[in-house]
Amino acid sequence: MKVAIIMGSDSDYEVVEKAEKLLFEFGITCDVRIISAHRTPYQAENFAKNAESDGVEVLIGAAGKAAHLPGVLAAYTPLPVIGLPIKSSTMDGLDSLLSIVQMPKGVPVATVAINGAENAALLAVQILSVKYPDLREKMKAYKKKMEEDVVKKDQAFRERRYQ
Repeated sequence: MKVAIIMGSDSDYEVVEKAEKLLFEFGITCDVRIISAHRTPYQAENFAKNAESDGVEVLIGAAGKAAHLPGVLAAYTPLPVIGLPIKSSTMDGLDSLLSIVQMPKGVPVATVAINGAENAALLAVQILSVKYPDLREKMKAYKKKMEEDVVKKDQAFRERRYQ
């Protein structure tokens, strides 16, 4: 199981790191790279074209502003691509979100929320779980733990509030 996270700039790593850590918790190998759709277009093309033969099964493209990276990756690979819009100083990341989500017919990119690195990782886990049943069990356990955590927080909140 291998996920590649491609970010357009090293300034995106603060967000991307959350996805990398979560994938690691699920036992998924993760390759993180800096490749720009605009400044290194040939490297982006080459990476996407060779991702499948390099053992990558899902790509996450993280980009801000014009945010063409996920779409460029999707144009060159048959693998699933998840777009992770990065909040930039321009329009609070709305420009990034719209650049990623408005893909033309035939070039799909699944898109998560602005700075939604954790959901990008979890979506990658869910995609991989189709092939790897052990990941589906880990996802079920993850969701169960989320539920338990919220129940505990609710209980603690009510105890503090009504004493």
